[in-house]
Amino acid sequence: MNWEQIQGNWKQVQGKAREQWGKLTDDDLDVVAGRRDQLAGKIQERYGVAKEEAEKQLASWERSASDTWLEKSDKQK
Repeated sequence: MNWEQIQGNWKQVQGKAREQWGKLTDDDLDVVAGRRDQLAGKIQERYGVAKEEAEKQLASWERSASDTWLEKSDKQK
C-alpha cells in the first residue's frame, strides 16, 4: 500500500499506527489526518528521535501496510 492509499484510508489505518507507536494519542492521530510529514513530526516529538529515524520508522511501517488492514472496514459497509 502506498502513502496515498494510507492517507485516503486514514480512519481505517490509524489503529495500526496506534499499535506501532503507542505513545501517540488519539488526538495526535486525528491532527495528523494521514499527512506523512505531520506523523513524522509527532513520532519525533513523542519518542525523542531524530527526523531521519522517524522517517526510517515510517518507511518500514508503510512497507508493511497491506490491503488486509482495510478488510475489517470493508465488511462493515
